[in-house]
Amino acid sequence: MTASRKLAVFRLPPLPTIGEIIRLYNLRAEKQLSQNFLLDMRLTDKIVRQAGGLSNAHVCEVGPGPGGITRSILSAGAADLLVVEKDTRFIPGLQLLAEAAPGKVRIVHGDILTYKMERGFPPKLARKWDDEPPDVHIIGNLPFSVSTPLIIKWLENISNRDGPFVYGRTRLTLTFQKEVAERLTASTGSRQRSRLSVMAQSLCSVKSCFTIPGCAFLPKPQVDVGVVHFTPLVQPQIGQPFKLVEKVVRNVFQFRRKHCRRGIEMLFPEARRLELSEQMLRTADVDPTLRPTELSIPHFRNLSDAYSKLCSDNPGLLAYDFRDELRKKRRSRCIKEEEEEL
Repeated sequence: MTASRKLAVFRLPPLPTIGEIIRLYNLRAEKQLSQNFLLDMRLTDKIVRQAGGLSNAHVCEVGPGPGGITRSILSAGAADLLVVEKDTRFIPGLQLLAEAAPGKVRIVHGDILTYKMERGFPPKLARKWDDEPPDVHIIGNLPFSVSTPLIIKWLENISNRDGPFVYGRTRLTLTFQKEVAERLTASTGSRQRSRLSVMAQSLCSVKSCFTIPGCAFLPKPQVDVGVVHFTPLVQPQIGQPFKLVEKVVRNVFQFRRKHCRRGIEMLFPEARRLELSEQMLRTADVDPTLRPTELSIPHFRNLSDAYSKLCSDNPGLLAYDFRDELRKKRRSRCIKEEEEEL
């Protein structure tokens, strides 16, 4: 039997079930951490299948909790599984799994938002960006409280080709609150179209895999959960720096029910607001009466290019935030009211 064949038939030895692990260590999902346990191994296996073939793969699992998806990853033949878990209570159960799969599981007790995943795997796994994706995968049933900031962080990493993406176009298979999953995959013109839609789809091929009903989790969340798969694009659809693009997209969508012109105006100081916003829209050839949800990624590419040119021509513009202007006005008004009272 070949080594690859042995991996394909790898089976964990008899272990306590996930439910038994939860009872053994008296584990409870913490509401303030938006934790929900997935106990059905058929569903955890289905999540892992969305990542593609994992035989001999190197995998980072985010927030493994009691280890349901962890077991499915090992059963799929992963050669190396790095699990990053913030909650101390889950470490003993994960250590049981590590002992049952010698040499395959590495446990990091830490926060995935700060963990340096670029150090997590051997440099020899790295591939050039325009090659096929590396045999490195990120999989996770994310707590709702961290899912959006985490995917934004990883999208910035993709743009910069750092963090988990020093190895190349590392693929991600993640769970999100159904509403967030719908935003990530929403098409131009749809009601769910948002900042997340544009930022994710400008950098990745984003695929909605399937929906898990809330009743499959313990405790049952008030919403269903969507599984989403991301493959970074060889060439991003918008060629400007991440923070510039994110600023343009965020400003446009803050007034999602108004014409896109309204959000674009807020990119500029009040004294030159009308002049520069009209110049930006004219340069980008974007209809100012379109709603934010009606703007395609090519629209946002043109807007980002036009804004970048204006920032080059107007030093300090990129750092401008209209909220600072509002805060100054409020402070000035408060001081004036206090002086009138005196």
